[in-house]
Amino acid sequence: MQTYAQARHSHERLAAGLGWFSLALGTAELAAPRTVARLIGIPDDPRLVNVLRAFGAREIASGLGMLAQPRQAGWAWSRVGGDAIDLAFLGSAANEDSADRSRVALAAAAVAGVTALDIICARTLADDASWAMPASTDRARRATHVFVDQAVTVKRPIDEVFAFWKDYGNLPRFMRHLTSVETLAEGRTRWTATGPAGIAVSWDAETVAEEAPHRIAWRSLENADVHNHGEVRFTRAAADRGTEVHVHLEYKPPAGSLGRGIAWLFGEEPRQQVKEDLRRFKQLMETGEIPLAEGSGLRAAQPASDVQEIGALAGVSPELVGAGARLEGGHA
Repeated sequence: MQTYAQARHSHERLAAGLGWFSLALGTAELAAPRTVARLIGIPDDPRLVNVLRAFGAREIASGLGMLAQPRQAGWAWSRVGGDAIDLAFLGSAANEDSADRSRVALAAAAVAGVTALDIICARTLADDASWAMPASTDRARRATHVFVDQAVTVKRPIDEVFAFWKDYGNLPRFMRHLTSVETLAEGRTRWTATGPAGIAVSWDAETVAEEAPHRIAWRSLENADVHNHGEVRFTRAAADRGTEVHVHLEYKPPAGSLGRGIAWLFGEEPRQQVKEDLRRFKQLMETGEIPLAEGSGLRAAQPASDVQEIGALAGVSPELVGAGARLEGGHA
């Protein structure tokens, strides 16, 4: 099973490879544009040759950027934009009277193939960056985001557990607040859930990693009601005890820390939700059903035993909670 560090290293190697490719292509276009023009089947026209020189300078800039900063998705996305311009240029050049259309078509196919690699590289680097942010940015993110880490051991084979989870339509069967998951095109899905006080929320998401039978990762797309990303990891439990399922989830509540406090008041603290969902998942996988006692309905909120815990759940700073406690103690 590939670890996160190994995956990130492979993504950086892909970025470096594309960077060297950019340098080589850019150097050729800048130093020998007429030769490149003949190879790709476009006329040896001064106007078109000058365009190739400009493309060469752009490729060299992108290549140097990717080699200098192989973890930055921005350089890979700049290559994707350049690929789109190249394809448009080839389409226009193919209409020239003296163009070799068969060569132009081959060149366009090659650019399309490289474009696919550039998109894969840009997406994986962007996904890596979302999991490895600078410390200062991470502190700011933790002030407004909710992080959930839960695990459960299921007495079923890992392939079976992975296959069940991979079919997103199964998730509402054990996730109480999830209403539906609709499969769209190109690895995208549409999720609908019920939030605090019965408020419906929805978002589109894409699968960013699927490594059978060990890992599934996703992230929400723009304009989501709830911005989130996370992953589920599956490992074989020791002594043939089945499969360990580890869930990591990060999301931004619609109302920030206030939203977390409202959820807690309704007995829907996210960590507890995921813990209970995993328990229901274990029951479903091992017995084929979930007891009726686990049905839907609001649960009475269980008061926390510690005043600091209450404050944290409601989004109140520890300093303010402590001051309130001291003030109350002074009036007792």
